[in-house]
Amino acid sequence: MERIPIHFLVVALFLALPLQAQDTHPVALEGLAAFENPGESWAISGGVTASLETDNQLDISPGTGVLVNIPQGHQGRDLLTNFEHGDIDLELDYMMARGSNSGIYLQGRYEVQLLDSWNVKQPTAGDNGGIYERWDENRPEGERGYQGHPPRQNASRAPGLWQHLEISFRAPRFDSQGRKIANAKIIRATLNGVTIHEDVELSGPTRGALGDGEVSRGPLRLQGDHGAVAFRNISIRQYDRPAPSVNGLSYKVFEGLFTEVPDFDTLKVVKSGASESLTTDVGTLPNQFLIHYAGTLDIKEAGDYRFTLNASGGAGVLRINGQPTVSIENNQGTISLPKGAAAVELMYARQASWGSPGFVLSVSGEGLRRHVLSEDLLGETNGPNPIYVKAGEKPILRSFMDLPKGDRITHAASVSSLDNVHYTYDLNRGNMVQIWRGEFLDATPMWHSRGNGTSRPNGSVEYLVEHPALLVNELKDRQAKWQNDTSGVDFKSRGYLLDDKDNPTFRYEIYGTSVQDKIRVVSEGRGIQRTLTFSNSPDNLYVRLAIGRSIAEDNENRYLVDDQSYYLDIEGEESPQPFIRSVGEQEELLVPVRPKLTYTILF
Repeated sequence: MERIPIHFLVVALFLALPLQAQDTHPVALEGLAAFENPGESWAISGGVTASLETDNQLDISPGTGVLVNIPQGHQGRDLLTNFEHGDIDLELDYMMARGSNSGIYLQGRYEVQLLDSWNVKQPTAGDNGGIYERWDENRPEGERGYQGHPPRQNASRAPGLWQHLEISFRAPRFDSQGRKIANAKIIRATLNGVTIHEDVELSGPTRGALGDGEVSRGPLRLQGDHGAVAFRNISIRQYDRPAPSVNGLSYKVFEGLFTEVPDFDTLKVVKSGASESLTTDVGTLPNQFLIHYAGTLDIKEAGDYRFTLNASGGAGVLRINGQPTVSIENNQGTISLPKGAAAVELMYARQASWGSPGFVLSVSGEGLRRHVLSEDLLGETNGPNPIYVKAGEKPILRSFMDLPKGDRITHAASVSSLDNVHYTYDLNRGNMVQIWRGEFLDATPMWHSRGNGTSRPNGSVEYLVEHPALLVNELKDRQAKWQNDTSGVDFKSRGYLLDDKDNPTFRYEIYGTSVQDKIRVVSEGRGIQRTLTFSNSPDNLYVRLAIGRSIAEDNENRYLVDDQSYYLDIEGEESPQPFIRSVGEQEELLVPVRPKLTYTILF
């Protein structure tokens, strides 16, 4: 007998990941062999940088791994892959030159716009990450472009910085006569970690498509006739395997609180019948019950399949060909199935007396995107409605703040701006830990129900530290280890002062030195400027300006930090001389303390 625990198995509905080990395929960028007849403007390089001052300029370095388009002096031409795709997950990094324009055409027909939209506050369909408009010359002037979809918010980075884009795309569907029966769809698109599109139907090709018609498969197309752009880390996951289906379903309902799979022959059936789908929507049910489904699973292609069973207010069990596939202990299970019919049993025990009962059974696998086999009765009801804090509503919000590596900032002050650039300050260590562009905060974890005290950035985040760390440290020499905690440094927070626009200047003492930390948003929301003022500082005191996978000097007093994630400009002719040092697999940018230090982070 399989035990169903008395406590509830309430599992939030999530996107079950497919089996990814074999079905993610990087596009080789040692040469241009992955593309059809590349034009002269396309090349392979080992690295690329852009100018913040000059339009449409990219500078390349020798090597491989980066695909670059520089149309100046060449006949720019779009680049098509030598493979075609249907349903696909696409993931890549790209870099825009200043003022540049490019795009990614899914199946060569549906364009996701790539544009230097660094300072745009209200993006349109023609801005970076937008789904470009369709076009009809027969429509009235001013209405020829239609059905474009702007990104939810502008998550763009500055020219010359790598941006990360992920797109889940569903191809249009056609019947056996070639008639379209379902539109193409952007299931989800994220730019620099921010969801910019979700569940967007594409009723037809966008402007500039390969053709007016739609197809089940087409090439990936990179626009090359407009501006300078670079790509790297292109990976493709295609979904070509047909999904299983369930049929011949019958069900029986048993009343009671079930803590184990019972002997059904000894129980009274309170309701039974046939059903076209796996569902709890079979009429009036007792407050506590067990519904038992039996039917056939039609496997159209042999292989390994992962099944996920999410249950609300109870628990579920799945058996295929008599084998336990999903158990109480684990709501996922993988099974190898031959082509053909398989016997399937699903049991859902409703143990709660509140809320709506329901379950979702889904399947995924290599070449198969998550496919729901049941009615999706859970929907989005498992999570609370989000609680967003807008810039201007609360200029400063105190909360806990979690970093990606699991560390928690317990005394965090997050500061907003109407320029859509925000930051979080660690009051316990006198340091800025993250900056982001977009909306301000998601305070749902802090204010929903009892809350856990944390808030989250609601935009495209650049983490300045992996772990909580001091900004200022005393070093015996230039290679001494950077200290992250406050023990032995005599750190004393002195709070902050607000100016007439509610911008704070943070104050603290460390190693007997008084520090004033003034942080302001750069004009047009290009980044953050920081001015540090020190009083009574010893000679061996240093500021760690940046830490990352790599730090390179771009030009005089400008550095590219963390694999070209952001720029750091040190201002003033009398600024102390910074230096870069290696620490394990990372690099640090340090500078000796002087009475005043100003630097700007552009991202």
